[in-house]
Amino acid sequence: MMRLIRILAQALMAVRAFKVRTFFCLVSVALGISAITVIVATTEGAFHEAYLMVERFGPDSLMVIAGSDEARAVGQRTKTITLADVEAARQAFTSAYLTAPLMAVEGTTASYKNNKYQTLIIGSTSDYSSAWSWPVIEGSDLSENDVIGLKNVGLIGQDLLRELFGTENPVGKFVMVKQVLVQIIGVLSERGMSPTGVNLDNRLIMPVSTVMRKIINETRYVTLFRIRFLDQENLGHYENEMKLFLRQRHALADDQPNDFRIISPMEIIKFLVALTGSLIVFLGLAGVICLIGAGFVLANLFLLSVKERTREIGIRRSIGAKKGDILFQFLAEAVMITTAGGVVGFLLGLVSSKLLTMVAEFPIYFSWKSAVVGLLLSWAIGIGFGLQPASRAANLEPIKAVRE
Repeated sequence: MMRLIRILAQALMAVRAFKVRTFFCLVSVALGISAITVIVATTEGAFHEAYLMVERFGPDSLMVIAGSDEARAVGQRTKTITLADVEAARQAFTSAYLTAPLMAVEGTTASYKNNKYQTLIIGSTSDYSSAWSWPVIEGSDLSENDVIGLKNVGLIGQDLLRELFGTENPVGKFVMVKQVLVQIIGVLSERGMSPTGVNLDNRLIMPVSTVMRKIINETRYVTLFRIRFLDQENLGHYENEMKLFLRQRHALADDQPNDFRIISPMEIIKFLVALTGSLIVFLGLAGVICLIGAGFVLANLFLLSVKERTREIGIRRSIGAKKGDILFQFLAEAVMITTAGGVVGFLLGLVSSKLLTMVAEFPIYFSWKSAVVGLLLSWAIGIGFGLQPASRAANLEPIKAVRE
């Protein structure tokens, strides 16, 4: 045990003595580890954000949107989902506990006193908060009576609230929307931006009946509908069933594309992972190149160090040091340097991630995995690229080394 401690102490002394070698090896390893650290954190961040979004979206729900990219490409209409479709789906899927239509009206100006702001009007059913897992933090939610009675009431998003009311409490106040006075009865919690860059907090939620009849004069078509199931483990099966159900209702031939699109929680995960994929590939290539470069820098500097320390190695061998002692010391020096480089690289990764978040708003999440991956890779570089110089040092002939 004392022999091992002495070897490690000598390795540490050598690391401190050869400062230039230590500096260049440490910096090269740190750059590679920092890139790898950001990759791991970005990957985890993507999945972390995706699962948070799935939780908000509802892991038990499907969203059926009117129209599709394929349908538009062949010139089919985009108004395809009707209130009758929604009612038919409610009756057909008995395991669904909620089926709610939604009407979206973009680019509508809402005004309060002298303040005006362009917003998204959403027509929804009662209990919007529970239907979309979106808490009402002040006031009350839409009720069934609001929908049946075509009431001019609404829930306001945080961004629209700031633009129209500032610090004023909006509950009970009236905003003007297309010559319709709408009373604010509730305030939604803040959601931020969607993965596609849409401001989710710039919206006004009103009864779907009010939006259809009084805002856009529509009696049949809706933008989408949402359906939530009791047994979410069978969601994939329900998605396929919904596709067949709507194709049959819309009388689509086998060679015709869907005139609707179904979004499931898995779609959200795939989208966000694909969104961060390009960054991960770029940083991955940069990190691997940096690590390989760091390994070659370490190997060459250690080979030079072996030549400079030939007499030292020869003397140590002559007074009883074994080949294994020399091999272990040089490997210990390499691992010490790369470990320090790994720690510095992890800290650089933390700083880089903050800059990346500020510039590109990528979801980044640091956990113990980032530190462990960085540490393991730094050890792999130290052992993998330090083995050949250590082996050369261990195999030097004592007498010849002393003479040189």
